[in-house]
Amino acid sequence: MKLKYAGILTAVSILLYGANANAGMLFDLYAGATIGAGAATVFSDGTEETHSAQSYGAVIGLDIPVFRFELEYDYMQPNNANLHLGMINAYAKLPTPIINPYLGGGVGNIFGGKVADIDVESSVAYQAMLGATFDIPVLPIKVDAEGRALYAPDFYNILDEKPDLLQYELRLKLRYIF
Repeated sequence: MKLKYAGILTAVSILLYGANANAGMLFDLYAGATIGAGAATVFSDGTEETHSAQSYGAVIGLDIPVFRFELEYDYMQPNNANLHLGMINAYAKLPTPIINPYLGGGVGNIFGGKVADIDVESSVAYQAMLGATFDIPVLPIKVDAEGRALYAPDFYNILDEKPDLLQYELRLKLRYIF
């Protein structure tokens, strides 16, 4: 009699574990952090000025087999500026087993910060990303390595000039899958 119950318990455990694993195959919710380094160029009245730049951020998103969607917050520091940025991103990816190459784009807003003690106006921003996701097989963690280009037109106003910002960087993103 005990063998019968042990067999039923084992079968139910395997079915529940398999159903849980299959549910994760449809979509994954995730949260993560980003860090990036590169350069930023400010274009103003025919002149351009380039300096090193870095960014730090957080993301939450939804990962499905071919697409990924996320909300992103970034704190960027190009030269003597501190900028806050919110983005909505979409990615198309190749569903390969361990390494997934992807191409993405995003639109958002620079919503605060300062450039040389001048307040930054709210400005639209666009970005494009090209990268690869590395899946760590045993852990619920994925690592993204990507190149990103961000463009923000007229991101602040100084003496009736409205310069444009182009930031390009290499980024690492660590995502925890729930």
